[in-house]
Amino acid sequence: MGELLEAKARTDLLNRLKRAEGQLRGVQRMIEEGQPCADIANQMAAVRKALDSTHVRLTVCYMQQEMRDSLHLGADATGTLSGLLDEMQTLLGRGR
Repeated sequence: MGELLEAKARTDLLNRLKRAEGQLRGVQRMIEEGQPCADIANQMAAVRKALDSTHVRLTVCYMQQEMRDSLHLGADATGTLSGLLDEMQTLLGRGR
């Protein structure tokens, strides 16, 4: 069984999901109010992007945990690994 998420990662992921949840509620409200389909579609795209970026962040977090644990990295190497994975997260986020 894998490691538990660190507090910082957990907070980041929860904040991202809460933001997406708010956006999704906005979409529901727009549908209930009979807003134009194009406006609803734009908001749906924002929800999808928020969920996609959350998935990328979770994947990077998993990779960081597995690499750190598998390679038995010290604090200096863990910091370098975190920086590299943050850059990868940025690059993956741009591709969406």
